[in-house]
Amino acid sequence: MSLVKKIVTWARIKSPWILHFNTGACNACDIEIIAALTPRYDLERFGVQLKATPRHADVLVCSGPVTRQTADRVIRIYEQMPEPKFVVAIGSCACSGGVFEGCYNIEGGINSIIPVHVYIPGCPASPEALIDGLVKLLGSLEEKETKEKEL
Repeated sequence: MSLVKKIVTWARIKSPWILHFNTGACNACDIEIIAALTPRYDLERFGVQLKATPRHADVLVCSGPVTRQTADRVIRIYEQMPEPKFVVAIGSCACSGGVFEGCYNIEGGINSIIPVHVYIPGCPASPEALIDGLVKLLGSLEEKETKEKEL
């Protein structure tokens, strides 16, 4: 692995930038995501920053089931993110469609249109669960990097 790639990988692990996208949720998970960014839970202590553009984000945080109206938007946002990119599904609706599964306008969970790396269940998912999921994602990236060093 080249020195530049090592530095980029280290920076992504130590300071992931997230983009939050609501695909049609009831806003309960959105409130919990924003609560995780407040000083009470302090998600920023792990280097996490909320970004407004997909071109600067490493992690796409989705809440809510995928509706027919938002499916193409989610795909477009996912394609605009630079590699490597990761997707976190927050809440029961994002994981599987939740209580809206089977409705005429619902495509399903986030995994029905883009690959998901971390599932955080709950209705709504708590800020502690969100922090735990992101820390486990970062931990898996760190383990992957150490395995690549060993090879």
